[in-house]
Amino acid sequence: MPERRPFDVLSIGLNNTVIVGMKGGYEFRGVMVAYDIHMNIALEKAEQLINGEVKRGVGTILLRGDAVTYISPA
Repeated sequence: MPERRPFDVLSIGLNNTVIVGMKGGYEFRGVMVAYDIHMNIALEKAEQLINGEVKRGVGTILLRGDAVTYISPA
């Protein structure tokens, strides 16, 4: 199995639904439409999650890379 680099994993998630964990315990689920070298992530159709339940819809959102703790397929 070839070794994967962090940006390889991000490119797999592009245009797919992901869950992004943030510092402070925030979680967002949405379609990842873009990312950059600082790991800033743009989500569309995003929702804020609390304990796996949708708290509110936020639409399009940009998440700052230095606050991201994890990215997971939804």
